[in-house]
Amino acid sequence: MTQVKRIIDVLSKDFVRSNDLNKKKGGLIALAATSIALGKETERFIEDIVNPILNCLMDSDMRVRYFASESLYNVVKVSRGSVLPFFPSLFNALSRLVIDPDQNIKNGSEILDRLLKDIVIESSQTFDLDAFIPLVRERIMVKNSFARQFIISWISVLNAVPEINMVMYLPEILHGLFQMLEDPLPEIQRMCESLLAQFLKIIKADPGAADIPKMTNVLIVQAQSNNTLIQFYAINWIKEFVQLYRGEILEFASGIFTAILPCLAFESDAKKSIKDCANAVNLHLLELVSGVGEDKQRNLSFLELDSVMEVLRQYLVHSPVPTKIAVLKWVHHLFTEVHDEMSEHANKLFPVLLRDCLSDSSDEVVLQAIVVLAEIVNSATVQGNYYYKLQYRTFLGELLGLFSDNNAFLEKRGTFIIRQLCRLLNAEYIYRTFAEILLGEPIGLATTMVRTLNMILLTTSDLFDLRNMLRDIRNEKSASLFDCLYRCWAHCPVSTLSLCLLAQCYQHALEIVNLFASMEITVDFLVEVDKMVQLIESPIFASLRLTLISHSNENADAQHLSRALYGILMLLPQTEAFHLLNNRLQCVPNYWGQRNKINSKSSIQSQGKVKFDELFRYFVEMQELIHQKRVEKRKKNQF
Repeated sequence: MTQVKRIIDVLSKDFVRSNDLNKKKGGLIALAATSIALGKETERFIEDIVNPILNCLMDSDMRVRYFASESLYNVVKVSRGSVLPFFPSLFNALSRLVIDPDQNIKNGSEILDRLLKDIVIESSQTFDLDAFIPLVRERIMVKNSFARQFIISWISVLNAVPEINMVMYLPEILHGLFQMLEDPLPEIQRMCESLLAQFLKIIKADPGAADIPKMTNVLIVQAQSNNTLIQFYAINWIKEFVQLYRGEILEFASGIFTAILPCLAFESDAKKSIKDCANAVNLHLLELVSGVGEDKQRNLSFLELDSVMEVLRQYLVHSPVPTKIAVLKWVHHLFTEVHDEMSEHANKLFPVLLRDCLSDSSDEVVLQAIVVLAEIVNSATVQGNYYYKLQYRTFLGELLGLFSDNNAFLEKRGTFIIRQLCRLLNAEYIYRTFAEILLGEPIGLATTMVRTLNMILLTTSDLFDLRNMLRDIRNEKSASLFDCLYRCWAHCPVSTLSLCLLAQCYQHALEIVNLFASMEITVDFLVEVDKMVQLIESPIFASLRLTLISHSNENADAQHLSRALYGILMLLPQTEAFHLLNNRLQCVPNYWGQRNKINSKSSIQSQGKVKFDELFRYFVEMQELIHQKRVEKRKKNQF
């Protein structure tokens, strides 16, 4: 055997390492022949034979590289498992051969590659996987399609061997595998898709074998890729993980939201599958924080609420409509499920909901934002009645500030927002609180808001109960509400009049109409009266119209109302509203207009608990103040 070693040394030093290309090629052939001749004994000289051949694989001459690959194939074929200690060097050499520009060398490398894979499979129980993974990790980010094919094929082969657990090392190579999906060659994409499917199947069969935290973080990054295929597969994996690991996955909720929320706004057909998958993830996550019992509590224990809310709050600004709606639904859901924990986030949410969401161009976003705001206010009930009212005042004060800063916003969205709030919250509290706040606001804003609130009060079906409350001022609570609204409504004379008509305070309504004679009648005033006449014909004022022919209360209410309406008629120019009201009054019995004695003490107003004399004085003072402000404004405009 000493002679054999000398022969190998001579072949290596004098031929394979020679600068003469022909000697190199001859030496390579001779080393392969020596290995074949030695057979199983090659194992004793494997290092001396393999190393010189490996060096020639990096030779600049194409023919030398070809002969080296052929020689190495023959050596490996003979030595089989004994070559595995040199696997890192062999793998490194193969990774270069597969991208060699010469096709013959590539073909030769494929044969050698298959042989080496067979040997590894045969020796799977002794194969050093810890040494293999770093080799893959170093090359997993390559861009060359042939190199990618080489890496994928090796991972696939090893993953198919039952004795080898590749899932354990998956977090180290998962990022690179997803990046390979962007390869321009469809064949590489298919190979990568198949490999990812194999891994996912193994994970689903044995969820405990996977390192979820590391892999989920990789998936979150890949789910934000600009490549649609990468993005789809990453989100699909996230969906599977959510179903597999349920509550545990909520630990990564903030990252998952960062990945999926923008996808909910995709509109193109090319991204429909991504959108559908993201929607599925979103729904599964919602289910995890719903329900009752121990499962819900366990799931919520994984949820890092602070980081989740930070992400959700960011997506409420400058995001597409579907994303905003999804975020708002999440915020509402969290307030309903964990309102105690969410209460500390309310202050940070308020500015975003008010300034960004309520002014959004989408009605759906505005509506959903109102739902969230209503839930935040309602959740304050657990902290006591005082805090509840304080929340109303704070919220409505902020909303009023928004209306004040943007008059166009008030005109466009004001009615819609207030109507929805009344539907979701306590309408009485809303009106009472608005009225109290507006008393301290500038006359211009107060007047505009009163007109808006009054129109909503007289036209919205959801305020039926509130209107019924105002109609019964004999009740102390109703009288208190009327008094509160009246002092605010006094900013707008016609709105005050309509409030009195609604509350069946017809005697006071007549006093207000008579006062109009001493007030400045402007075009705006007449327009408001016109609108009020139109409303008198609406179903909401059906009881008012019936009062005109009622004999109740010794006809007191009917006569006061009749005279008030005749007074309004006399104020109107002969427009459509004039003829409308005139036609209505023609149906009233003639004796209502006669000067017969009215027993005012029999009226509903007289039976109420409202101090009308005091209110009337307040009304007069307010009209004088408004007139004074109007005069001052005219004087300023003259200069």
